[in-house]
Amino acid sequence: MAVNLVNVENVSKVYGTRALLDGVSLGVSEGDRIGVVGRNGDGKTTLIRMLAKLEEADTGRVTHSAGLRMGVLTQHDSLDPAATVRHEVIRDMADHEWAGNAKIRDVLTGLFGGLDLPGFPQGLDTVIGPLSGGERRRIALAKLLIDEQDMIVLDEPTNHLDVEGIAWLAAHLRARRSALVCVTHDRWFLDQVCTRMWDVQRGTVHEYEGGYSDYVFARAERERIAATEETKRQNLVRKELAWLRRGAPARTSKPRFRVEAANELIKDVPPPRDTSELMKFASSRLGRTVFDLEDVSVQAGPKVLLKHITWHLGPGDRIGLVGVNGAGKTSLLRALAEAARTEGEVQPAAGRIVVGKTVKLAYLSQEVGELAPDLRVLEAVQQVRERVDLGKGREMTAGQLCETFGFNKEKQWTPVGDLSGGERRRLQLLRLLMDEPNVLFLDEPTNDLDIETLTQLEDVLDGWPGSMIVISHDRFFVERTTDRVFALLGDATLRMLPRGIDEYLERRARMEEAAAASAPAAAPKLATTEKSAADQRAAKKELQKIERQLDKLSGRESTLHAQIADHATDFAKVAELDAELRTLAGEREELEMRWLELAEDA
Repeated sequence: MAVNLVNVENVSKVYGTRALLDGVSLGVSEGDRIGVVGRNGDGKTTLIRMLAKLEEADTGRVTHSAGLRMGVLTQHDSLDPAATVRHEVIRDMADHEWAGNAKIRDVLTGLFGGLDLPGFPQGLDTVIGPLSGGERRRIALAKLLIDEQDMIVLDEPTNHLDVEGIAWLAAHLRARRSALVCVTHDRWFLDQVCTRMWDVQRGTVHEYEGGYSDYVFARAERERIAATEETKRQNLVRKELAWLRRGAPARTSKPRFRVEAANELIKDVPPPRDTSELMKFASSRLGRTVFDLEDVSVQAGPKVLLKHITWHLGPGDRIGLVGVNGAGKTSLLRALAEAARTEGEVQPAAGRIVVGKTVKLAYLSQEVGELAPDLRVLEAVQQVRERVDLGKGREMTAGQLCETFGFNKEKQWTPVGDLSGGERRRLQLLRLLMDEPNVLFLDEPTNDLDIETLTQLEDVLDGWPGSMIVISHDRFFVERTTDRVFALLGDATLRMLPRGIDEYLERRARMEEAAAASAPAAAPKLATTEKSAADQRAAKKELQKIERQLDKLSGRESTLHAQIADHATDFAKVAELDAELRTLAGEREELEMRWLELAEDA
């Protein structure tokens, strides 16, 4: 029988006139892996702070088992700014001691990319004071994970981690024996790590068995039976469940919910996007040309980030862009945005970017733009436009779109200066969409957004007709909103990944293994590299040609699917179209195999 570690009994917490938690009773036992979800401001962080005894409850009590060893990662670290990374993380252990500890080696490599902490000016001897918030957060996380604990409490542990870092952290936490309570908006991470969910809503906490996918099903089922939530919210939850059931397989370690019941619940829910219809609408709004990159090189100061890129962003393309930090993802978007802003007059360091004449770009950067603090939320949106056309006949007023993004009628009259970071991010997104762009660049759009707002944003983007590039470390969001993934692997190239983020992680792992194996013999291999430069250029050209062919195949396949639907009662025609579809599938498989062969050499 599992030992109880923490007991929360009839706990309440009030801020001003609002009860964040009202008579909550919970428990954490050995082996529990609990994910905490809920809207921003509903009390998730308050709950885990009281769980860790960092904050006192107004009523009720929290008890810990005797001798409980607990590690806590808060949103604000308590690192000594005058100390070095070595002092904070490995407590000034001798090099032979920590280097001989497999756990320490794993944590340093997983969070920092190597034992010498590449990216930190003096490695382990770097002073913490001048470091960025993201770097300090990784140091605090490393310090916590190296210690032995009975229970770990993590508040937004995936913030400032890239896709590889998040995948490593999920694997590390699954392998630990410690109990875990984790607040995060990263739904892929919740599915990988958690076996129970706490949903904090309006002062109460609802408990669910399983990870995020199971929670979505159970919540949809509970709301269907109770019939207490408005139809709109039920439809959003059911739509996300449909995505989870129809999307990438094996989102959970095992099928913990009843498949029959899930299928019954979503039987009348259409796919999230009608790709064929959206492509048709996007083409009518954008024409044939959106962005064409011809032999483009992108620099940041003296550093060349991308070399000789030839790439085509067409009407209706929905692209996820992943890559190592510093590889040039944001720089590429900025180069495209600058070319669009100046109608092609400002060009990158080398090559040319051709911008379509009808392109109307909206660019959500990582920096939240400043607005007059005394301006009300609704006024800030109405400054852009009173009504917005979201495509496919969906028109909304500024107030309706505000409600979709979590600003109720009362909140719409809140001064901008009183909004939280997440609320300002939502407002920034709202203002962009109100301007009716036909091209969207979203650079880390999920920062500071809670799961409910993410679901609503995904629903808006499902029917949005235009071209879109998304940069995000939120794997779920990328897979949910985009159709293809391109990667910047740190070698100044841009590559399409037919198998998406899974393939990206595999390729990065192989690159690191190859780099480690070749490091001692780097010098003798220089001559060989020079000799094969011509072969590498040829491979890159063929890769780009295959990517264009795959794009055309995707378009033809979408057209065939639409034609099959149109001729559903004409069996002879359907058979003919289906035969062509199978032929295209064979061609696609051959092209993808050739692409993978070339990618190894490029």
